[in-house]
Amino acid sequence: MEFLNTLWFAFNAVMPIILLILLGYFLRKKNFLSDDFLRVGNKFAFKLCMPALLFINIYSIGSFSEIKWDVVIFSEIIIISAFLIGLLFVKIFVKDDRKKGVVLQCIFRSNFAIIGIPLSESLGGAGALEIVAILSAFTIPTFNILAVTSLSIFVKDGESKPSFKKILLNICKNPLIIGVVLGLVCLGIRALIPTNSSGELYFSLKGSLPFLYKAIENLSKICSPLALIILGGMFDFSAVKGMLKEIIYGTAGRLVVVPGVAILLGVLLSKYTNLINFDSSVYPALIALFGSPVAVSSAIMAESMNNDGELGGQLVVWTSVFSILTIFIFVVILRSLALI
Repeated sequence: MEFLNTLWFAFNAVMPIILLILLGYFLRKKNFLSDDFLRVGNKFAFKLCMPALLFINIYSIGSFSEIKWDVVIFSEIIIISAFLIGLLFVKIFVKDDRKKGVVLQCIFRSNFAIIGIPLSESLGGAGALEIVAILSAFTIPTFNILAVTSLSIFVKDGESKPSFKKILLNICKNPLIIGVVLGLVCLGIRALIPTNSSGELYFSLKGSLPFLYKAIENLSKICSPLALIILGGMFDFSAVKGMLKEIIYGTAGRLVVVPGVAILLGVLLSKYTNLINFDSSVYPALIALFGSPVAVSSAIMAESMNNDGELGGQLVVWTSVFSILTIFIFVVILRSLALI
């Protein structure tokens, strides 16, 4: 029974994503969604909805006073290491420059903002959710900065590679980075605002300007379904054959190699060294951070930055499909070890 419950949980965590992608696919096949709608919707989701989602996620963090720095530092090291090792891998094994950055992004970047947070809460409850909220303030900016970098370094501009200045400019102009930065700025300002005798802030975006906060929050709520439906509308099963190797590379790296190494290192370092001290609230967050499918925005970013957006879409779909199995396996292993 426990086996079936775990399988059912993993299925329910990922299947909503698959269903929305399938909805977009069938609506496009029936000509209900036009190419113009998909193009404009893609731009709308990337430039407005996703920044709003990231802003709300970060602004919703309660306090930085109880940060588990060992979890934060461990996670950042894993993400940066995955980026660097992935960079070497794609340089050797991926020939097409427009595909290199897309595969690299898939290897290190997870769908932490959209499904990682509810996934960790389902696995570990309020304790895991608290850790995830703090992690999101650090890892989401890292994901997006490295994503812009990975999608910039291989794409040729004329005959030359992009300069460091151009990559930095792309990072600063990226809507997701802007959403994260605005969230962190508001969070910092909020920490400086005094409270009254009841412990309430004299001014807050949510309390003092609820109409503005609610508008941003509503925009963030449509991000995930809109992005997934658009992705489904742009999906083409016939394209799989021409990019099968890259799909295998990205999917294996995203769902097996990176989470497997991260979770194994976390268990070993926590058990046999004094460097980190992870409890049962941390491992659900690690599954969510490293084991979830590649971020939906990765395909939108790839298309927007002149990389292979079609491959990006394929990787979102196939990592989402196979994550049902891989998340299930990680949950079973960690539960058998009494770690979650």
